[in-house]
Formats: sequence, C-alpha cells, structure tokens
Amino acid sequence: MKIADVKAYAFWVGCRNTCLVKVEADDGTHGWGESGLSGRELAVMGAVKHFREFLLGKDPRQTGALWQEMYRSQYFEGGRVLSAAIAAIDIALHDLVAKGLGIPVYRLLGGRQRTTIPLFATTTRPMGPELIEDVLRLRGEGWTVIRTTTGVNGEPDRPTVFEPRESLAAAAACLAEARAALGSDVVLGIDYHHRLSVAETVSFVQRMPAGTLDFLEEPIRDQSPAAYRALRRMCPVPLAIGEEFSGKWDFAPYVEEAITNFGRIDVCNAGGFTESMKIAALCELRYIDMMPHNPLSPVCTAASIHFCAAVPNLAWLEYLPYTSDTEDHRRYFINVPVVENNAFAVPDVPGLGVDVHEEAIRDLPFKPWEPPRLVRRDGSYTNW
Repeated sequence: MKIADVKAYAFWVGCRNTCLVKVEADDGTHGWGESGLSGRELAVMGAVKHFREFLLGKDPRQTGALWQEMYRSQYFEGGRVLSAAIAAIDIALHDLVAKGLGIPVYRLLGGRQRTTIPLFATTTRPMGPELIEDVLRLRGEGWTVIRTTTGVNGEPDRPTVFEPRESLAAAAACLAEARAALGSDVVLGIDYHHRLSVAETVSFVQRMPAGTLDFLEEPIRDQSPAAYRALRRMCPVPLAIGEEFSGKWDFAPYVEEAITNFGRIDVCNAGGFTESMKIAALCELRYIDMMPHNPLSPVCTAASIHFCAAVPNLAWLEYLPYTSDTEDHRRYFINVPVVENNAFAVPDVPGLGVDVHEEAIRDLPFKPWEPPRLVRRDGSYTNW
C-alpha cells in the first residue's frame, strides 16, 4: 500500500471555515483529517502541499515514522501552522489504515477503555439573568458539567469594547448566583479565553465564594509558564489549559510542574493521534485528566471520540457550542456523531466512523474571516 494523493480543502460551513485533509492510497482506501487552526486555514493548506511532495509513494501504515519525518525533516520545526497540518494528515492516515484493516481507529491507539464519552455543555449567554436561565435549562436537560464564557463574543467586522475589570466583576457576581441556583452537584466552569492578567485572574477568583468554580479555563495567555506558576500559587481553582498547545513540548512545563489540572488538548492542533497519545501519557504521570477542545467539524469530533475512548485519564469532551453548525454538518458529512444521554457512543465501525461528501465540498467557497477584535476603552487592543 502506498500514498497516492494528499488533498486539502478549506471551505465555509456553519459559522467558520473548515480545513480538511484527505489521504488516498493506491488500493482505493482513503482517510479524512482536520486542522484546528481556525482563521489561518490557507497557511495550513500551504504546509500540507509541502508535506505532500515527499509523502507520495510512502507506506501510510508507518504513521509514527511519517509523523517524525514531517516534524523533523525541516530546520524550522514545530509551531502551530506545521503542527496543525501534521495533525490533519496524521488523523487521515489513522482513518485510512483503520479502514484498510476493517477496525475502528481506537484499536490502533491501544483499544477502547470506555464505551461512551462524557461531555460538557457550554452556554455563551451574557452574564446576568439570561445566563442563569440558560444554565438551569441545561441542568434540566440532564447536563452535569456546564461551562460558561465571558458572554462577550465580539464581532469580526468591527471592534468590540471589552474591559477585563468590568467583565470579571460581572462574571464573579453572576457565577456565584449560578452556583447557588444549580446547587453543588453540577460541575461549573468558565472559559476566560486568555483575556485576563495574573492580577486580574486572582481578583476574579477572590470575589467568589469558595466552591463556586470547578475549573477556570485559559484565564491568561500560555506563552509564559512563569506567569502561570505565579497564578497557580495564588489561585485555588483548578485550571484547564492547553487548547493552544501544538505538541508535547508545549505541554511539558505545565504538566511537569503541575500547573494545570485539566489538559485541554486539541487533537487537530497538537499533532494528531500520534502526538496526542503521548501528551495524554505525559499528563497521566501527574494525574491530569484530558478535557479535549472540540469546536470544529464532525471529523474533529470523531477523532476526539476515538482519542477519548483510548486514554485512561479522561474528564469530559467538549460538546460543540455553536448550534448554527449542526444543520450544515449533516449536509456535507456522513454519519455525524449524535449525542445520546449527553454523551457520545464510541463507534464500532472501521476508521473514524465519519466520512465526507467530497463532491459536495469540492466547490464550496472559502470566506476570508478574522476573529473578533476586542479593544479597551482607550482604543488599545486586548485578547480575543
């Protein structure tokens, strides 16, 4: 068996562009993967074209060796663009190989450790009565793990004012109210989308009664482990970090020094299955459970399900918070994973269990898109 072609597609679906990679073998089998680098899909497609040149003719079953060749056979190794391209190819290779063997992908990862994948739900409602109403709705639907956002999502076509101090004051008050309304048996967390500083994060946590939050996700940027060390010393709330990390070396200081408590790995960014399984093993050393990032297409969801099935240290998988995507997903994807009892069943079919209507996506347009721009009242930019 040899790799006959590697194709990349970037197209608009739902509320964002999707970047898929298809690897074809000379025996007619194929596999699909996805890149998670939203907003920079064209850069990933360019990297995939570079990799394609030396992947053609290679044995797709040598997934580990091909990962090493893609990562190491260049002077400027690593980085988010290259790791996202490698991830998409690696996931597609696993899908292809598993289909050729007639087995689910999780069998290639060591076998299944669970039959269902627990999920957490997200509310994007603004802080205030709308959020309280929505978390109670989610609890009424049986969700036992609920995450909020800051409630300020921003617009891509014009700047949105975001003042961290104003936000944390409103969020602290609203989350304390949400905890009182939900009771103590529901897991409650917030994704601050790296919009705070160390001092602001500590101030935020100190404004809430102990036990309000079960996790605090990405409160500050991840470039400085030293900053997170300082935060860790002052913050008693469990931290969920990692969706921006592009491999095991990014995760290493956060795991070795027990800075994070949940590993927010993105299989479609962190080098695919080959790298993600190593990261999960690294986290297992420090009793850190995986809490994968999953905001993309059904290919990402399927890959995340197989990863979650195979690792021993799993907390919850993110359930897609953007409901506008689901109808379009059913139009372009085959066997979209379905939530039952607030969980995903682990499929027992060959490959990922998801396929793509290639003819339907071939001519879909790519739409230039930028993340929303958040600004302070003085006009300076702040983190989205």
